[in-house]
Amino acid sequence: MTALRSHTCGELNANAIGQTVRLMGFAHAVRNLGGLLFIDLRDHYGMTQVVIHPEQAFFQPASELRSESVIAIEGHVRRRESINKKIPTGEIEIIVEKFVLESPSEILPFPVAHNPKEESEDTRLKYRFLDLRTEKMHRNIIFRSQFIHYVRNKMVELGFMEFQTPILTSSSPEGARDFLVPSRLHPGHFYALPQAPQQFKQLLMCSGFDRYFQIAPCFRDEDARADRSPGEFYQLDVEMAFATQEEIFTVIEQLMVDLFTRFSDRPIINTPFPRIPYKYALETYGSDKPDLRFGLEMFDVKSVLQSTTFEVFQKVIQAPRGVLRAIRLPQGAAQSRKFFDDAQAQARAFGLGGLPYLSLKDGEWKGSLLKQTTDAERSALASTVKLENGDAIVFVVGDDSRTALAQGGKLRTWLADTLKVEKKHGWAFCWIVDFPFYEWNEDEQKIDFCHNPFSMPQGGLDALNNQDPLEILAYQYDIVCNGVELSSGAIRNHRRDIMKRAFELAGYSEDEIHSRFPALWNAFSYGPPPHGGIAPGIDRMIMLLLDEPNIRQVIAFPLNQKGQDLLMNAPSRVKEKQLVDVHIAVCAAQTSK
Repeated sequence: MTALRSHTCGELNANAIGQTVRLMGFAHAVRNLGGLLFIDLRDHYGMTQVVIHPEQAFFQPASELRSESVIAIEGHVRRRESINKKIPTGEIEIIVEKFVLESPSEILPFPVAHNPKEESEDTRLKYRFLDLRTEKMHRNIIFRSQFIHYVRNKMVELGFMEFQTPILTSSSPEGARDFLVPSRLHPGHFYALPQAPQQFKQLLMCSGFDRYFQIAPCFRDEDARADRSPGEFYQLDVEMAFATQEEIFTVIEQLMVDLFTRFSDRPIINTPFPRIPYKYALETYGSDKPDLRFGLEMFDVKSVLQSTTFEVFQKVIQAPRGVLRAIRLPQGAAQSRKFFDDAQAQARAFGLGGLPYLSLKDGEWKGSLLKQTTDAERSALASTVKLENGDAIVFVVGDDSRTALAQGGKLRTWLADTLKVEKKHGWAFCWIVDFPFYEWNEDEQKIDFCHNPFSMPQGGLDALNNQDPLEILAYQYDIVCNGVELSSGAIRNHRRDIMKRAFELAGYSEDEIHSRFPALWNAFSYGPPPHGGIAPGIDRMIMLLLDEPNIRQVIAFPLNQKGQDLLMNAPSRVKEKQLVDVHIAVCAAQTSK
């Protein structure tokens, strides 16, 4: 090869016609048309067609190239006879005069030139370096880089400073299992990888800094789901000193509107974002992460049917936590008997006893509840749910409000998908506010923290001393977009007396608080400022913006659903000496698995 400067596919266009250029890249596709050999050469920046004539000495070895082999070529640029408008270099091609096979490729485990839709995910994760060469995955990871770069710049623009917090820290109860790291120097003691930089960012506020952010790695030993990566994920960790809940909302809304406008052509549906109390969200949507792009709200019809003689309804009306709610199905969407049979089966699959229904068309009522309701009751129902001609009503019924409402939420989503209910085009953000501070732990028969043990209870110390703990609300909030929870946050408890009483009600002694949270306990004795924050998930935001159904599609090297890294073969066994160094013994029953 000559000393010619290497070019990239991104640099080449019609202006390069007549020039001699040098390119290096992957053989994306090889087409031997007998008289001519065409190779689509791909690099990070794009694709260029190169042409090899049969009189060239390297014609034969080039024609035997496998896809994804790496080649280097030199040649002169000419205008293509048949222009390819699908690629930026589609007006040109390169007539090859020098050719080098830099590295050959084995037979591929799946095609790279076409996205491997039918390959198992485990196969693609085992060969992730190949999967990342596919057009879609390559584009996703580039998008991720651009997104994070923009986030950093935007946070600085908003007056925040970026700090780093430790990866090796202490174990603390924050809602998930810790990943533990044994200490070599301190036998029997363990570090924990941080589930979040929660305590550290609060300590930064106690240290006199005003606005902190970090693109923070978080580690939680959790099972995988479509929107949750097992093991490691990243969040935009944010904390503000001397800030109210509304001030935090203002900053984060500004950030979200900017991000989702910058990286999407879909509109933001509502600004400011609606504030929805947690209790209302559960009762109306059956979820604390509601999708507001469509209706199908659940209406409370207990009072409407207060005098019903229908035994099933009367039972839940009398039950202290009974649920009787109605969902209006839009005009003409659900008039077939088959639909109601399918809906009944689906409701039972969700755990509901069945799906009673009524429908109204041209003044005539039909449905499984026709004989169990009076004309007056049906009229009152129609008024409550704003029934129109051709609409139907289905009922969510259950003895336990928490269970039945969640089941109703699943049914609401299924109905929207099955009936193809029109969803508003765009991003439907909302804040879920007023979370309960405590919840009842059925397994341990005790009061437990509901959301975040570091939050400030509404009403402060007075509420903790004088209210039923299960009635106390917290300054806690989630931000939700299109039915996906992007983040949780809270105004923090910054007072030692409130911290002591809050943990005391959850069964912790003062000694336990001091031993579990020594840094915060000490910091709260030296003038801690009021503060609060939030931590939107980087992976989830990118997943939404790219319209990807699975979070692993936006992470370069994710674990699989079983929490394994098939590329690096982790987790894996280690040498006995390594275990001895950290004072760990693995029992025989475990090593035999």
